[in-house]
Amino acid sequence: MTETTGYSGSGLVLVRNPHLDLMEEDVLYHLDLGTKTHNLPAMFGDIKFVCVGGSPNRMRAFAQFMQRELGLAGDGEDVADICAGSDRYAMYRAGPVLSISHGMGIPSISIMLHELIKLLHHAKCRDVTIIRIGTSGGLGIEAGSVVITDTAVDSSFQPRFEQVVLDDVVVRSTELDKDLAEELLACSRDIPDFPTLIGHTMCTYDFYEGQGRLDGALCSFSSEKKLEYLRRAYDAGVRNIEMESAAFAALCGLCGLKGESCHFHLLPTPGLNPL
Repeated sequence: MTETTGYSGSGLVLVRNPHLDLMEEDVLYHLDLGTKTHNLPAMFGDIKFVCVGGSPNRMRAFAQFMQRELGLAGDGEDVADICAGSDRYAMYRAGPVLSISHGMGIPSISIMLHELIKLLHHAKCRDVTIIRIGTSGGLGIEAGSVVITDTAVDSSFQPRFEQVVLDDVVVRSTELDKDLAEELLACSRDIPDFPTLIGHTMCTYDFYEGQGRLDGALCSFSSEKKLEYLRRAYDAGVRNIEMESAAFAALCGLCGLKGESCHFHLLPTPGLNPL
């Protein structure tokens, strides 16, 4: 079964779950928030930008940076964790910008996104832009580059996210907002220290074997087989590899969120120097 993306003309964040209308209360378990315990429209109704990333410390530092950039009160050290009652994720606010951690991998980011999307829906937020920021491994690009994702692909280089729902395999699109990608690329020209490009991001389910690493507890392939695979990935348009972008792209697209994913490439891939 293939699901298509959906956007609301009102700019509201969609939820595609009829069961929510039958619930007296929606508890966002892992964010320590709920529709009866918190006034979500008052707390979040004016949010316009959401930035998500793996590490709680990084997202706190990002919120502090946004506090300074937006000229808000204090020196950025006064941001508080809105989800302090939960030890799963961390959430910080800087004016109209929400900064949230999502942990590592598809399961972790999926749980957070389900609850974040419901939060934005209950808060009646409009015209929200969501950006995933993080680190990744790069293919054939200079270390220190930033990759702006146009499409997330799977390990077969296909633009799809496959999710098993009950005993059905549901296939979801992983295209991201191309206008937003171009806008971010244009903004990057003001930051010459970070070479920036648009490319495909490969999303894997594993950090070690799934990404062709030779240093895990298990390894069933040779270094030659690894490099042959990575060269095929490069030829298919892949410029970096991580573990969240497919789920991120699928959920954002289905729920009407304008989304993009940006990754800082830390280290060159051995044998795949810039081509």
